[in-house]
Amino acid sequence: MTLHAVAYQVADSIDLKAFKAGFPSEIYYEEPDEVFYELPDSRFIYIFKYGVVCFLNYDELRIAEFLQFITPFCRNRFELKLSEELQIETGTNENKFGYNKIELQNGKTNALRLVMLNVSQSVALDYYSEQTNKLLVETHYHTQKLEQKGRLDISGRNLAKFIGKTLNLKNKIAENLYIFDSPDVTWEDEYLNKVDMGVKNTFDLQVRFRNVEEGLVIVKENLELFKDIMQHRKSTALEWIVIILILVEVINLAVEKIFSH
Repeated sequence: MTLHAVAYQVADSIDLKAFKAGFPSEIYYEEPDEVFYELPDSRFIYIFKYGVVCFLNYDELRIAEFLQFITPFCRNRFELKLSEELQIETGTNENKFGYNKIELQNGKTNALRLVMLNVSQSVALDYYSEQTNKLLVETHYHTQKLEQKGRLDISGRNLAKFIGKTLNLKNKIAENLYIFDSPDVTWEDEYLNKVDMGVKNTFDLQVRFRNVEEGLVIVKENLELFKDIMQHRKSTALEWIVIILILVEVINLAVEKIFSH
């Protein structure tokens, strides 16, 4: 049997608690940050708190209907959705993991869930990689201005917002991606472990995750330098203010002495 898995990054986040209350279907598996449904006609949906929805054995019309249904539970819904797809052939003689198609000996539900999990992690990585690249471009702009003008072309308030944006993205990645951790179900099932590792390798998840981490490290190092420069600029300004105040006080004393005679 050939199945088609497709995952979409639809929003910054999805309110799973509210969604589960509004979608009265039986849950096959859930964690605080994810919920997995097995539906009639061998259809599956996997929804993640970090804004990803993954479908298996769904046609385009049903996908569109479901994405419309989930809209009220999304925060900062995206008009242009990132997506990731994978073809799954089940009941084969051996497991094979290709670029856009995999073959599985056993298409049991937990194996399909692991495939959908990794497809979802892949599209989330695309989104976080895109956000990291935007931060790198902005950082590069400020380093160029520093080289050209010898000073930062950014206010203290905007620098603080930039730092906050970077930290927020770093925290989201740490909370939502577990590329190096295998799900609990794989610990006692060798077949499921092979499926999990095979799909991870198919999407180069670990390499791509490291690239995102390295990009954020570069941004963080530059921001620390920017912060030090801003602090030095502020301390220099304070020193000049103190010097001017002392000078004014000296002039006042001198004037008072002159006029007292």
